[in-house]
Amino acid sequence: MIWTILTVLSWVFILAGAFFSIIGGIGIVRFPEFFSRLHGGGITDTMGAALIVLGLICLSPSILVAIKLIMILFFLLVTSPSSCHALANSALAQGHWPELDNTGKPESK
Repeated sequence: MIWTILTVLSWVFILAGAFFSIIGGIGIVRFPEFFSRLHGGGITDTMGAALIVLGLICLSPSILVAIKLIMILFFLLVTSPSSCHALANSALAQGHWPELDNTGKPESK
């Protein structure tokens, strides 16, 4: 009984993670400028990968595998937002600013 619940829960996590990853890929292609692409891709990349790893934790055959996956999840949750922040800071340092119209809102193209 518990194995069936864990299997269903893991597939829910894995499918939700795949959904977030696909939406992030679409956002990277569809958004108009660098900073919005970075924002959309970074958030969905972190959430998608975290959900997939949570699904794998539910399916893990031993506690050692689960501990390794938890460590991967921790490093993923720390490094992915940090890398997006570093990319945005680097772009700002190089003079690449977000595209804004006169009202301070992003331009719609």
